[in-house]
Amino acid sequence: MEFRPMRRKRQELPKEECEKILHNATAGVLSVLGDGGYPYGVPISYVYAKGKLYFHSAVEGHKIDAIVKEDKCSFTVIDQDEIHPDEYTTYFRSVIAFSRIRRLENMDDLLCGLRLLGGKYNPGNHAGLQHEIDHLSGKEAIELVRAH
Repeated sequence: MEFRPMRRKRQELPKEECEKILHNATAGVLSVLGDGGYPYGVPISYVYAKGKLYFHSAVEGHKIDAIVKEDKCSFTVIDQDEIHPDEYTTYFRSVIAFSRIRRLENMDDLLCGLRLLGGKYNPGNHAGLQHEIDHLSGKEAIELVRAH
């Protein structure tokens, strides 16, 4: 798909500046096509790494249902929003990313995303995703044991 060019070219940020904003901000609004065809925008924490956005989410709910139905989305981050009433304007900086979204199913991808999110929101706590097992037990049907 061809995206529209920005109407006010003078205000367009270079890609590098957009990526810097995505790296530094901590929250944005994920917009998907929700119930009944209504747009559904949800504020969400995220991390941007290697040209990809990662979001943490529950495994079910309105957002996930919408993603399953339609994988196209947009994600908006506001970096600056200063009201200047004497000039009847706002000094703003923002980024909108258009993409397709998917749930991560592969364990390696999931752990990568979790590590990236953990590194951004809980830096220095590498142990948070790496806990040793304190206790391990197993059980087997007695009938299966007798069959061996």
